Amino acid sequence: MTIDHSDFIAKHHNSAGEEMVGNRFPYWTLVALVMVIVILGMLDYAFMKLAMNQSLATGWVVFVIISSVSVALIVQKYLSRFSPREKSYRILNEVIEGSRGARLVTDAANRTQHSNHNFDEFCKSYGPASFESMLKAFSQNPEADAHILALADDARRGLTSSIELPVETKDSVYHYLIIAQPVPGLAGYVHWRIDDVSEDHIKKRALQEEREKLIDFTDNAPVGFFSCDENGHFVFVNATFARWIGTNIESLVGTGRLHSYIASPPVNDHPYDIIEGGGARQVAEIELKGPHGKTYQFSVNQTVVQYDDGAVRTRAVVSDLRAEREMQRALEESRNRFRRFFEEAPLAIAFLSDQHVIADSNEALVSLLDCTVQDLENKDFLNYIDKTDRHIFKNAVDKIASGEDLAEPIEIRLLKHNNDVQVPVRIYAHKLKGSANIVLHFLDLTQQKSLEAQFAQSQKMQAVGQLAGGVAHDFNNLLTAIIGFCDLLLLRHKPGDPSFQDIMQIQQNSNRAANLVRQLLAFSRQQTLRPKVQDITDILTEVSHLIRRLIGANIELKVVHGDDLGFVKVDANQMEQVFVNLAVNARDAMDTGGALTVSTSMETTKEEIQRGDDTMPPGNWVRINVQDTGTGIPDDVLARIFEPFFTTKDVGQGTGLGLATVYGIIRQSGGYLHVDSTVGEGTIFSIYLPEAAEGYEEEDTPKSEKQIKEDLTGTARILLVEDEDAVRTFSTRALTNKGYIVTDANGGEAALEIINSEDVAPDLLITDVIMPDMDGPVMAKKIREKYPELKIIFISGYTEEKLKEHMDERVWFLPKPFTLTQLAAKVKDVLED
Repeated sequence: MTIDHSDFIAKHHNSAGEEMVGNRFPYWTLVALVMVIVILGMLDYAFMKLAMNQSLATGWVVFVIISSVSVALIVQKYLSRFSPREKSYRILNEVIEGSRGARLVTDAANRTQHSNHNFDEFCKSYGPASFESMLKAFSQNPEADAHILALADDARRGLTSSIELPVETKDSVYHYLIIAQPVPGLAGYVHWRIDDVSEDHIKKRALQEEREKLIDFTDNAPVGFFSCDENGHFVFVNATFARWIGTNIESLVGTGRLHSYIASPPVNDHPYDIIEGGGARQVAEIELKGPHGKTYQFSVNQTVVQYDDGAVRTRAVVSDLRAEREMQRALEESRNRFRRFFEEAPLAIAFLSDQHVIADSNEALVSLLDCTVQDLENKDFLNYIDKTDRHIFKNAVDKIASGEDLAEPIEIRLLKHNNDVQVPVRIYAHKLKGSANIVLHFLDLTQQKSLEAQFAQSQKMQAVGQLAGGVAHDFNNLLTAIIGFCDLLLLRHKPGDPSFQDIMQIQQNSNRAANLVRQLLAFSRQQTLRPKVQDITDILTEVSHLIRRLIGANIELKVVHGDDLGFVKVDANQMEQVFVNLAVNARDAMDTGGALTVSTSMETTKEEIQRGDDTMPPGNWVRINVQDTGTGIPDDVLARIFEPFFTTKDVGQGTGLGLATVYGIIRQSGGYLHVDSTVGEGTIFSIYLPEAAEGYEEEDTPKSEKQIKEDLTGTARILLVEDEDAVRTFSTRALTNKGYIVTDANGGEAALEIINSEDVAPDLLITDVIMPDMDGPVMAKKIREKYPELKIIFISGYTEEKLKEHMDERVWFLPKPFTLTQLAAKVKDVLED
């Protein structure tokens, strides 16, 4: 903004002499001359009378002079008031004071020559109205001084210049327009004007912001806009449309033609039409050319406005159909994906109406029910539910149909198509939003129920095993006493004595009972095993002779030894028991004869394999197959064959512990047992024993009673600790008869009292393991604190495995039941070791 006052200033700054040129004899000038003539005449007259009256003449002269001077002054003042220069000055001053802007006039040295009230107010915070105060007012702007001084330089060169400068305050920012003009006729003089343009600045900024918002809105709108003239040239496009067709606004407006960007423009129509036939309203889906020559589908809604002068302006809104098409494609893919997930889901899924009619189902449900999709479609689902469970399902579905949610899934039994085979399932059901249909997810519980049954069976077997172990321990104590006292009786009743045969019958039946207890311990995996690394071929060769006698002549025995078999670490006697039990079972399954084949081979597994209820880890295994051609085992019996006391034989024909013993021995040896059986064809028992890492060991065969040395006497001091009175009495008498000095105690506390009361150390400690007040190992540890070198023999109805942590080079073990001879021999061996 530049305001030029040069005309006004030039008009009112003409010199007084120039004013007088056109008005040489004004009225007031004549009056002044007449008064001067009168005064001069009066002075002449005064001088003429001077000589006549000296005093009167003097007074008159004085009066005339004073009067003349006063009149001259008045006339001068009056004349000066009405001079053109003064009048111009007063008019200029009124104009400057009445200006809304702050005004300042400075000379060549920037000294203030004139300022108006507004300038005084503008500078009052910075000092008197001056050029320097003006500079201070803009001192916050570091470039202000340079700009203002530049304005002054331009004005002194005869140029009118202006600049807008901001001034920041605590509350706001003000903008001022500074104008510097030269004063004509006065070299170096500058007329300054300062106007507050803050409001204009705010309005312009608001207008600019609105304009930018409008441009931003149109350019970034999700739709395109364009307008064409009667020649089809673009007169307006937004950035969105320009971007879609791969160019920019500048390239389109004015030069770009609409039909150049339509893939198939209408023929013989106006250059601004988008469809054949044109019209005031044109709506179509057309292909526009995009970047790199590609075409894209767009929807265009165009109106055509025709003016009286023939001009045309179109207004078009363009929608990109690519997103819509992509959305449709994505929706279709989503539907296909859902259908694929639905069909390929591992869970069975069905959609039911509130009337229990099957609306849809997937392949998993079809497979579960062993039918086809057509078999299920529009069928009442209640027909596929076991009758006893239908009320459960119906109540659940009715509850869901009423808008309630199931607190938990339901478990029912489904029926396979066209048969009565039950399939246990867990159903998760809920109502679809916005639909009356109910979606059902079925979880097949067949395997879970099988695992639960197996777990329950395992728990039962474990419980039976624990019971068997506990019973075996108590029986071993009883049998030790019975067998031991029989031995004592036999010392007094020799063959030929009337009581000898009775005592032998007691002893034989006791031994049978002891064997039964060993089978119980074998089943519960609590028997004492003495494993050695050996060749399974040697064990089979040794036991095959016994098996031939057991199975009879009408059954053929085939033993097939594999090549390159690895060694196994087993108890040979217990493995012989395994083969004998399996052979007897095979014999009983082949009443009319057949073949029993025992074969061995090496097998390597790379991953875990399920063997019955057990999972066999990967590794190298020696496999022994015992195969018969008997009647086979039905499935319901097969699931229970390893249960103790379970038998299909008549009462008195078997104990039901044979296979249970086999299973216990194999598992205690680190192996696995698997059964394959086909009714009418036969059964295969497969034994998997882990290959031993150690080398072959010669078997240390226990000595029979005949091999035991005949001299079992001794004189050592023995401390015998046993809580069972019968066992303790028998053992004391047996060892005393052999010459030993025996001190007995009925428990750990009593034994410690004996140790603490006697100064002589015992040579041997014989103690039971499980006792009520203090068990044997704890008691032995306390006695060892006093006698570290004391030898100890633990006697127990449990296995030696339970004493592993207490066994050392001066500790031995004697399992119950034992005979008098076995006890005496063990004591002799330990004392002589």
